[in-house]
Amino acid sequence: MSESQGSESTQRLPVLEKAEKAEKADEGGLGQSASAADYEPVGGESGGRFWSARRIPAALVAVLLLLVAGAFLYDIAAVRADRPAMAWRRELAAQLAERPLDDIWVLVGAGVAAALGLWLILLAATPGLRAVLTMRRTHPDVRAGLHRDAAALVLRDRAMEVSGVQSARVRMRRSRADVRAVSHFRELDDVRADLDDTLAEAIKGLGLSRPPALSVHVRRPGRKG
Repeated sequence: MSESQGSESTQRLPVLEKAEKAEKADEGGLGQSASAADYEPVGGESGGRFWSARRIPAALVAVLLLLVAGAFLYDIAAVRADRPAMAWRRELAAQLAERPLDDIWVLVGAGVAAALGLWLILLAATPGLRAVLTMRRTHPDVRAGLHRDAAALVLRDRAMEVSGVQSARVRMRRSRADVRAVSHFRELDDVRADLDDTLAEAIKGLGLSRPPALSVHVRRPGRKG
């Protein structure tokens, strides 16, 4: 038999108190402890954000262009066949010829067209899919993403494992995870310190290419009645 020595000892070391604790506020008899956790996000190899296919905007634009092009094509073909032009095209041509450029309806139409154009440019230049967090690439041919709601659920489950936590809510953003917990016993600062450590490890375990910063708030439950 052999004994474990030195660093191989399995005895758990006592948790050291943090040198600086967050401010403690008492409002209406309710204590609260808040912190930005002592956690440094570590980046990893990333292939960038996932791009949305934009199927609905693309389909709407395609249908609109198809209808407009089809109407003009039919009218031009009718005129070539020695038939009179359709009333709506004659009225449109007359309005465009008679109305000045500073007319209110001309300005409104130009504004609507410009807004639609800017919207399409914005959709084409931005990736979208903000709810999907990019994960680290362990293989060059494989990309993976994690939905923010799933990540928030994992962090909430880990937070509920901390002693003293009665309930927890997690709001997962792209760059920060906001955790608000209610503790019904233990010191708030002790609960918050355990949450900092537990959730920091949980975030690292998610395997995100850009791990979010962690913000933890702990308070006492409200009084009933």
